[in-house]
Amino acid sequence: MKISLVIAAVIVTAVPIIAHHGAATFDTERELTLKGTVTEWIWANPHCFLKFDAKDDTGAVRNWSVETQNPTTMSSRGWRRTSFKAGDPVTVALQPVKNGAPVGRIVKVLLANGETLIAIGPQPDGASPPQ
Repeated sequence: MKISLVIAAVIVTAVPIIAHHGAATFDTERELTLKGTVTEWIWANPHCFLKFDAKDDTGAVRNWSVETQNPTTMSSRGWRRTSFKAGDPVTVALQPVKNGAPVGRIVKVLLANGETLIAIGPQPDGASPPQ
């Protein structure tokens, strides 16, 4: 009986953790690529956020807020606290949210110097991230 209670407790507490990391709000079948200018880079747990301005289809500027994983995971992929600063030009590939808001999940970012930072999927050609 005690073992059953422990297993039940673990399952009940694990469900909110799994739900938090779901991708249900993102349109994972769609990828947008936007050119813009960084307004803010938030390097924090539980997710890092890149905010940038980009023009929409009508020419109006929208401020996008796109997330990626935590700093520890992103560091292992070559991302840094200093990867972006306000005013930097970027090209961001992202999975947008389904409701059309300027929010999404980063797939990759192309920097002005030609470097690509990968957020989702394997590193190109199995290469290790820069140190």
